[in-house]
Amino acid sequence: FSVNDAIIRASARALRDVPEVNATFDPKSNTVKMQDTIDISIAVATPTGLITPIVPHTDQLGLADITSTVRDLAGRAREGKLAPEEYQGGTFCISNLGMFGIDEFSAVINPPQAAILAVGGGTPRVVPTPYVDGAAEQEKPQIKTIMTARLSADRRVVDEATASLFLAAFRQYINKPELLLL
Repeated sequence: FSVNDAIIRASARALRDVPEVNATFDPKSNTVKMQDTIDISIAVATPTGLITPIVPHTDQLGLADITSTVRDLAGRAREGKLAPEEYQGGTFCISNLGMFGIDEFSAVINPPQAAILAVGGGTPRVVPTPYVDGAAEQEKPQIKTIMTARLSADRRVVDEATASLFLAAFRQYINKPELLLL
């Protein structure tokens, strides 16, 4: 599986933990609708522009199933062979530009979805270690690869507190990949 597959799985788990983010907004009725299923849209660049095929019931798929589903959908998207129901809808979106050398960016929400996760590539950064009072020698800072994930959300659906709960859950899963295997 790829890093992108792990991001999709971690997002599905975080949406399961914070279902308020897995919602849509209907401007005609001015209402929020909680979604019964977690159907993540994945942004795919094609020769004719961006399209977001949907991985249905993402939370019920393991990493191997996510890998094969995304590979199939992305391939058919680039060939222009997706059926409308395979790219219209979805309950949450992920746009990953890390493989194009982009470190971080903000993504635009795809209405009626309430949120989109913008994922940048991993970059080496100096990470300080905690100060230990009384230690004869402090541990040296380390260089670690850090990935940036930024959530854009429709404030009518997802407030800042809910967004932070989602990002904390996402961070927990992405930092402990063994949780994605369960």
